[in-house]
Formats: sequence, structure tokens, C-alpha cells
Amino acid sequence: MPAPLLSLTWTDHVTGRQGFLVVDRLVRGVCSGGLRMRPGCTLDEVTGLARGMTMKEALHYDPSARYVPLGGAKGGIDCDPRSPEAYGVLVRYLRAMRPYVEHYWTTGEDLGLNQDLVDKAAREAGLVSTIQAVHPLLEDETEARARLADAFAVRVDGLGLDELVGGCGVAEAVLAALDRAGHAHAGARVAVQGLGTMGGATARFLARAGLTVVAVADVRGTIANPAGLDVEALLAARDAHGGVDRAALRPGDRELPGEAWLSTEAEILVPAAVSYAIDEVNQQRITARWIAEAANMPVLPEAENLLAARGVTVLPDVVVNSGTNAWWWWTLFGDIGADPDEAFAHIRRSMRALVERTLGRAAADGTTPRAAAHALVADRLPEIADRFGWYATPRKDAP
Repeated sequence: MPAPLLSLTWTDHVTGRQGFLVVDRLVRGVCSGGLRMRPGCTLDEVTGLARGMTMKEALHYDPSARYVPLGGAKGGIDCDPRSPEAYGVLVRYLRAMRPYVEHYWTTGEDLGLNQDLVDKAAREAGLVSTIQAVHPLLEDETEARARLADAFAVRVDGLGLDELVGGCGVAEAVLAALDRAGHAHAGARVAVQGLGTMGGATARFLARAGLTVVAVADVRGTIANPAGLDVEALLAARDAHGGVDRAALRPGDRELPGEAWLSTEAEILVPAAVSYAIDEVNQQRITARWIAEAANMPVLPEAENLLAARGVTVLPDVVVNSGTNAWWWWTLFGDIGADPDEAFAHIRRSMRALVERTLGRAAADGTTPRAAAHALVADRLPEIADRFGWYATPRKDAP
């Protein structure tokens, strides 16, 4: 794969903290990818995530849709989001990146940040919106922005629609894999690492589909119950960072060490928290049949090779967790409205079709699902480039 189009490192003049922006590719002059904040974030990490965003965009390319995939990008800040200095660092980072956000890079929440906080910091940094770079590509900017704002205002059973769409996509990917293997939904056991936005929504949708969530892990450890956890009670007991108040646990719920979720007796593992969670050492503890990557890059390549050799299927992040990004653009460009039923139905159809294509290609080529997804991207990127150019085509506001 070619080197990224743009790669830069920023150093905060107040704290010395570093931040990164990587633009992997532009389509119609614009790229898309979230902004994360975590201690230890590196340029290499952000580079890999930006390449992943290029792939997610390409995998959802539909020539008949209003939404046209953008290029891939990612931002990252090496700072603990719980630190008192974190918000100031975020504001100064966005202020420094303002020219890119205004013209090229559309961004939003990622690991360690939520959209409300990103929007607040963006306003303080002088930005109209974190997705304003895409506005010139819209047929009716005012209508599109109103539609997206309406969608973000929708709540479903106590949670925002924007908090649920990603988990809906992850859950549908899992269900599609089960269906392809002829495995019943009812009683299939799931362990989830991380009960934040993605992990929490995934747990809710899987539980409502009849699966049994037997373990969840947060920053304080693993909560397990082989008979099944009360997912809704745990969701209601979360703090802003996905930590669960142990006072909400029932008598049959057990508190276990942090990595206990890996060795839980379950058919499906859903790493939905940090990157690089599964390595070539701890993968030995896994007995699950499927791993659905709700987080970005949670399984290291060496671990994935070892897992594949013993029959464990890794459903890759570029497929599994692509629903959130796609939902933003489906809504903004007008493929769907600000309606939860319409959104969930569209996500389910699209994710199921994508998983079917990916697993079908893997079976046909005798490769892993990740290799199959890469092959699908390799087929689509030239088609996108031929239609829209390698970098940009003239915008509506161009002379």
C-alpha cells in the first residue's frame, strides 16, 4: 500500500503533549476519520487507523447511493482523557488543525472522546463544525445539516441514536456470521470488552436478538455470569467512560480480573475498547469461535494468524465497526432520514450484505476475512478513483 498522503505531528506548547493527523487518501478533496485521545497514542497507530478508514469508506461504496465514500484519515492525541488538562489540549489541537478541518478533514468522536465534547471544543477552537469540509459537496447544506442534527437529537430507550448505530452494525455482523455457519442465535454466549458507546450498544442489540451476554469488562475488571448478565441494568449503571457501578451487580454476578473476558466460555468475543488488546501470548486463552472487532485494531496480526490456525474467525474492524461512519454520511447526504427504525434497517441490510460478501470472498479465495476485505477494497478503490479522481474534482464553490 502507498504511503499516506499527509502525516503530521503536533506538540502542545502548554503541556508538551503530542497529537497526530494522518490523511491516507482524499476523494473529491475530502477525507473522513475520527479523533481519539488516549495515553500512549502514537503516529504509527493513527497511520494504521487512517488506512482502515480508507477501507471502511471503500467497502460501503454504492454507485447508486447519494453518499459517496470519502478518503480515509484519523486524528489522535497522546493524553489521558480523564486528565484535568485534557480538554485544554483538545481545544488547542483542534485550533492547530483548524485549516485541515475547515477544508479537508471531517472528524468526530473516537476512543476516549464523545461527540458533545468534541463539538464543544471545536466551537471554542473557532470551527463551524467538525464536518464542515464536506459541506460544499452537499446538494442542500442547510437541509442536510438540519437532518443530521435531528438524527443526533433522537433517543431510543434512553440512549442517543448516534450512540446506538455502531453497535447495531457490530451486532448484525455477528448475527450474519452465525447465520452463515448455521448457528442458532438463542443462547449463543458473548463476552464484551468495553461497555462504552460501541460495546454497550453491541451488548444491547445482541441480548435483544436472543444471545446471552455472559461477561463484560471495563477499566475495573470483568463482570461475569454464565447464566447471563442483565445488560440493561449494567448500561444504566455506567459512567461517562463506560465504567460500571458495582452496586448494580446481582447476587449471581462475579467480579473477575481484567483479562478474564478473554477466556470466558463463549462462542463470540467482542473487543470493543482498546487497540492491540489481543496479542500472540494472550490469544492462547481464547476458546471462542468468533471474534468481532468492534474496536479499531484490537487483534495484532501475529495473534490473528495463530487464531486462524486453530479455527477462530476474526471478523475485521474495517467491516464490523464501519456502521457509525456510514450512518453519519447516509444521514447527511440523504440516503436515510432522522428516524431510528429507518436507520437501523438500513444499517442491518448494509452490514449483512457486507459481511456476506466478505465471508463469501474469504471462502472462495481460501483466506481470512481480513484478507478478503482487503481484496474487496483493492477492487473498489480504482473504481472510485476513476469516477471521482485521485484527489479532488471541482466543488460547487470552485470558480
